[in-house]
Amino acid sequence: MLMYINDIIWTYMESENKAKFNKIYANLPLGVRQEVVLVIDKEPISWNAAHVEIDADTPLSKIILEKLSQLEII
Repeated sequence: MLMYINDIIWTYMESENKAKFNKIYANLPLGVRQEVVLVIDKEPISWNAAHVEIDADTPLSKIILEKLSQLEII
């Protein structure tokens, strides 16, 4: 039962983070979207790359959302 509740909480937080990301991304100037927003495993991630990953709901998107949230970017 606890795992189920944790999954629900995680899903809710992830959807909240996606909404925050999309709101910020939509308001970024086009030039800024090409800039690096964070680095994961020595690999730079631009706003555009993050947007593609998050829209595709890839495993990397979960890491991106978590890091952006930890850094209080979203």
